[in-house]
Order: sequence, then structure tokens, then C-alpha cells
Amino acid sequence: MRVSLRLALFLLALPGLWSCAAPSPPSTLGAKPTTPARTPTVQPASDEEAIRQLLASEGQGVVNQDVQGLMDLWAADAMVTDAKHTPDDPSDDSRWQGRDAIRDRYVVLVLPGNPGVAAPKDVKVVITGDRAVAAGTTVIGKEVSPGGDRWEFAKHDGRWWIAGLTYNLEPK
Repeated sequence: MRVSLRLALFLLALPGLWSCAAPSPPSTLGAKPTTPARTPTVQPASDEEAIRQLLASEGQGVVNQDVQGLMDLWAADAMVTDAKHTPDDPSDDSRWQGRDAIRDRYVVLVLPGNPGVAAPKDVKVVITGDRAVAAGTTVIGKEVSPGGDRWEFAKHDGRWWIAGLTYNLEPK
């Protein structure tokens, strides 16, 4: 019984012994922030730069297979059109209207090719108010479409959105 009484007294005194220990040294890193620091998003210097950033983001989203990131670039009522290399004959075009249809196009037609590169080249941008058109050559993987793409953009609430894409415009 004496052993258990000693043990009980020791266990009762243990928290008091810990409180006598030297305090921890203060942090050399400074106070712990209450909210994580965030890097500010780079703001484009002009409307043209914003449009070029959208094009670059779309290409990077394809390479990264980032479907949600891609959807965040498109206007709700956007349309994608495959001109099928007959730009003067719209009767044979395929169309995808709205984000859900555009998402399906990415998932079924674009991303399975797993392109390592998807980027516009030689892009010319024309801005008229809150609308813009960009035309140029697109490189997707090993496929190069010279002058084969026309992008449309719309500015809503101070932000540019992809409003449309017509591709395969170069006649064959």
C-alpha cells in the first residue's frame, strides 16, 4: 500500500513540476499569421493583355487537363463551332452551345488526345468596346492549324470571357 500511496502522491505533484520548467524561447519567425498570405493575381495592363491571358490559360488548361479551370474561362452562353475546313459552308458545321456542351467537347474530343502543347500563334486581336475577336494559328500537340481559329470574347462586369471559338477555318 505504501508504494501505491507514494505513486499517487508523485502523480499528483507531476503537473506542478512541469509548471516550474523554463518557458519556451520566443519564436524568431515572428507572430503566427491569423490568415494565410496570398499572392495577388496579376492584373492585365490592358484589354488585349487580358484576352491574350485567356488564350494562354485555355491552352494551359488543355495541357493540364483541367476541366474546371477551362470552364471558368467561358461565358455561360458561349459557343464552339467546328467549321470542318469549309468556312464558306456553315451547313456542315458542328456546334456546342453553353458550358455543359463545351465541357463535353473537351472531355470527349480534346483531352483524350493528351496534348503536350496547346497554344495560339500569330494572334491578331481586334477590340470593339466590350467585344473582341482574335484570329490566328493554333498548335495542339503535333497539329498546326494556320489561320484556322477565330476566338470571340465578351466583357461582363469588368472581366473578359471566352464567348466563342470557331476552328478548322482553313480550307482543305
